[in-house]
Amino acid sequence: MARTWNKSEIVEVVAKETGLTKVAAGEAVDTILNTITKALQARERVQLTGFGTFETRERKARTGRNPQSGAAMYIPATTVPAFKAGKALKDVVKG
Repeated sequence: MARTWNKSEIVEVVAKETGLTKVAAGEAVDTILNTITKALQARERVQLTGFGTFETRERKARTGRNPQSGAAMYIPATTVPAFKAGKALKDVVKG
């Protein structure tokens, strides 16, 4: 199974790579994540060329099934965050 990174590990890498303190690197990571979150909340897209695009998508209302009872249930329409990887990221992951 692939390794799972957490936020504190990313902060450590940012601090090491940039020479920032861990506190400053943590603030930088938090600022980036908060900016993306606020943009998505406002239904705006965030496009990082070569990396990918964060956006929201609308899901229509639909009928689903309760997995425990099998009974039909109504699932209301909702807005969900989505990420589409850019070509450069896809190429790096592909190898």
